[in-house]
Amino acid sequence: MKGHVAILGAGTWGTALAVHLSRSGRDVRLWGRDADLLLQMHRARSNPRYLPDVPLDASIQMSAALRDAVSGASYVVLAVPSHGLRAVVRDASPLLSSDAVLVSAAKGLEERSLARMSEALWAETGGTHSVVVLSGPSFAEEVARGLPTAVLAASTDANAASRVQEHFRGPAFRIYASDDVTGVEIGGALKNVIAIAAGVVQGIGLGYNSMAALITRGLAEISRLASAEGGRRETLAGLAGLGDLVLTCTGDLSRNRRVGMELGRGRKLDEILSSMHTVAEGVRTTGVALDLAGRHGIELPIACQMKRVLDGESSPRAAVEALMIRKQKTED
Repeated sequence: MKGHVAILGAGTWGTALAVHLSRSGRDVRLWGRDADLLLQMHRARSNPRYLPDVPLDASIQMSAALRDAVSGASYVVLAVPSHGLRAVVRDASPLLSSDAVLVSAAKGLEERSLARMSEALWAETGGTHSVVVLSGPSFAEEVARGLPTAVLAASTDANAASRVQEHFRGPAFRIYASDDVTGVEIGGALKNVIAIAAGVVQGIGLGYNSMAALITRGLAEISRLASAEGGRRETLAGLAGLGDLVLTCTGDLSRNRRVGMELGRGRKLDEILSSMHTVAEGVRTTGVALDLAGRHGIELPIACQMKRVLDGESSPRAAVEALMIRKQKTED
């Protein structure tokens, strides 16, 4: 397939992918809803709001017109927040080439339907396009700077996953393939919930022992839900699970960890979110994950306590104490 790559979403991740792909010699068109931002990006050849220090190659075309970006594209990347993905693909669907591959770069779960992002894409396009999920430990800023990164291309269509591997790869961007779409998406969504908890642990100042325990037990929660949804536990031991979880729980560039840290320091959630230019997906995902777990009759203790903190029903320290005094059991 020789058409261009359309990236829908001019935020941090969409911009970083545009930079990476253009650097790798791909024809890239970047779409965003904010026409003023796109004009600023065109003039400055950078994204002043999200990645001000990363130059945009002159070959990257930018447009606020969805048709201009999508028409004729071989690959259409959805790099928008999870709560806006369905609406964007609904508008884009009539404009897609018949052989276009949809690439989901969003990590989250829908609030009402509890759907994963690939499920939303399938629903809005009637299953007429192959869907590939791009996920793994990948801070956008580091990808944009060309630092070594390894991710997964997950799809039930092996040929589509292979094409994305080949077309999206780069000297510092390695892509592994997987057919466990469910495991990969649950890992990418729930690691943000655990990262909020990790930020709380750091914000309170509870030490490295607590952090290690939290990450380990967080991985158990993620694996439990992924398995209940039909994913494979071994997937969560790889890049889309453990890799992404460790990065998001410990890295300074993690938005969700930052939310947790500020909560641990006593700030209110509304105040924290209003001061951020980017979306912390874990805030929305926490409640959805619990609803999904309820559907399967399984427990997510960390997510449950984080929901109480986010809703203002518990202090961060009380939430940690509640986790510590739970009935003791064998490790799962």
